Amino acid sequence: MKDRQELRQVPIAIIASVCGLALAAGGGIAWWSAHSPHQSAVSPTAPIASPTPSETPSVIIPVPTPSQAQTPQPQQSQAAVNPQATKPLPLESPAEKTVQVYWLKDVGGKFQIVPTKVTLKDTQKPDAALQNAFDSLLAGPTVAGAESEIPQGTKLENIKIDGNNVHVDLSEEFTSGGGSTSMIGRLGQVIFTATSLQPNAQVWISVGGKPLKLLGGEGLEVAQPSTRDTFEKDFGIK
Repeated sequence: MKDRQELRQVPIAIIASVCGLALAAGGGIAWWSAHSPHQSAVSPTAPIASPTPSETPSVIIPVPTPSQAQTPQPQQSQAAVNPQATKPLPLESPAEKTVQVYWLKDVGGKFQIVPTKVTLKDTQKPDAALQNAFDSLLAGPTVAGAESEIPQGTKLENIKIDGNNVHVDLSEEFTSGGGSTSMIGRLGQVIFTATSLQPNAQVWISVGGKPLKLLGGEGLEVAQPSTRDTFEKDFGIK
């Protein structure tokens, strides 16, 4: 019994001795590593020093000289780009209209109705254009060789254009004096002048506000309405 206890105690002593040697060896290695001069150079955990500003390579950025620098160009105005934009628009010329005033011309003892062109300004409305035309007609001819059978003193009381109809109202002087030839001539002057803007228009003639049915002492019948065609057919005058 005593021998068995001694046998057990021997291996335990051996194991304890081995462990003590291992610990002593480990401590020596640790001391040597701590005091070794090469440890800091090869230590993987040593921090890497950052380069100082003096060690960092400098980058030079070229700065353009004043002559090379691009100066911003001033934006040109629309007037400088397009000179026409600054020019004032031309004033519109006054509205002009050409009408014809009709006179009489003696050819071989017979009357012919001949036109004279009259340019009228500021007549944007046809009524005003015809009114100016009749003012010229009643004032008398200014062209050599032209005659008028409309009595002096005849006035235009009113004139109106209604679609294809022209209404002309004359004063009482229009019916005074002259024979049948004179009556036919003055009637033709009124009809052709009233249709100078619309040759196919119908003319309604009145005197003193009343429709004109008979003209002159001989009773020349006046068609209502009258046209250029009816006048030429009735009296054979062109």
